[in-house]
Amino acid sequence: MKFYDREKELELLRNSEAQAEKAASFTVLMGRRRIGKTSLILKALEGKPFAYLFVSRDNEAMLCDKMQRELQNSLGINVFGRISRFRELFEVIMQASQTRHFTVVFDEIQNLYRINAALFSEMQEIWDRYHRSSHINLIACGSIHTLMKRIFENRAEPLYGRATSKFTLRPFDTSVLKEILGDHAPAYQPDDLLTLYMITGGVAKYVELLMDAGCFSRQEMLDYVCRQDSYFLTEGRDLVSNEFSNDYNTYFSILQLLASGMTRISEIDGVLGKSSGVYLANLENNYEMISKVRPLFSKVGSKVSKYAIRDNFLNFWFRFVYPYQNAIERNQLHLVREGMEEGYSQFSGRVLETYFQSKAMESGKYTEVGNWWDRSGENEVDLVAVNEQNHTGFIAEVKRNPRKISLPALAKKVEALPQATFGKYQFTLGGLSLDDM
Repeated sequence: MKFYDREKELELLRNSEAQAEKAASFTVLMGRRRIGKTSLILKALEGKPFAYLFVSRDNEAMLCDKMQRELQNSLGINVFGRISRFRELFEVIMQASQTRHFTVVFDEIQNLYRINAALFSEMQEIWDRYHRSSHINLIACGSIHTLMKRIFENRAEPLYGRATSKFTLRPFDTSVLKEILGDHAPAYQPDDLLTLYMITGGVAKYVELLMDAGCFSRQEMLDYVCRQDSYFLTEGRDLVSNEFSNDYNTYFSILQLLASGMTRISEIDGVLGKSSGVYLANLENNYEMISKVRPLFSKVGSKVSKYAIRDNFLNFWFRFVYPYQNAIERNQLHLVREGMEEGYSQFSGRVLETYFQSKAMESGKYTEVGNWWDRSGENEVDLVAVNEQNHTGFIAEVKRNPRKISLPALAKKVEALPQATFGKYQFTLGGLSLDDM
């Protein structure tokens, strides 16, 4: 699959590279695994001198040996003897940058924690000593969210405040997914696009896997997920287990319940048989895997809040793959595929709401986008989008089948909206279905 989108991110990286000719630059790039960080960096550095140093989980001496050879091969930085300490390696890099301009990328830099947490203090000391007269463009990227936040955003950590630029790489927008699928299958059906969004959530590697495998239709994509050699069968566990240090089973159980549609804390507590409050708070605030969703414009402490998994792929994986672990181990993958078929219509209906909410926010027409429901649960509006500057808005019912949309029924639900908040907006009512993707 060719390189898509990322114009703004490419500009950020290229600007940092150019500025480093005059003064050292230190860019921190964060983003979940498979989001396309490495591809983005390589694209931005085309034609420029750089060394790509992957921080594998080797011991310090082995890691330094690999990096020393890469520095020599990529940048011609020669060192007599063998370097066995990261401190020495980083000092060699910073010394070389006193008279030369180049880029060094440390990929998965958070792995240094597993090797020796003191290495970040050593990096800080060397950076502070050399960077004022350096011409290095240093890029540190990583995918373990909790560790990256700790390393670069915790005031107590040595590298806090050293970055000159920092950003997070996000999934592809809905418009980019449409472009990609349209390029590969011009005659695609709306359900094909919805399935691509449902499985990948716009994560570059997942999209690439499906496109390169020739899986353009709903059936082909779901079949691919259920293949014996499928990358997707273990991906969810690999992603999540890297974040959790303890209570692994409880976190997995909560994520499975959320994916199944149990989104209220009372429902989760009832199934777990214990309070889930601490776990939900960690998932929301520390791991940023879930969001607390409130009716649009409701107060922060609203008791009608729900929880939702933020990542489309994890939502899909915990709904259709994780519950079938025993079947997968027995190679009964047909049971996994049957489960997907049985639950597809209901689950994809919820995903369709998320799709249109994302599309509305990406349009740039609205300042707030969400949904709304009352305490009783009798009145629920799938999409509410408002522009707080011109006091206009759009309210929509979202259904897979356009024939099931009832605007009179939607108008009755709108009457239940609290006028103190929503009365100042002039709303347009409409319906959105697969046909509107």
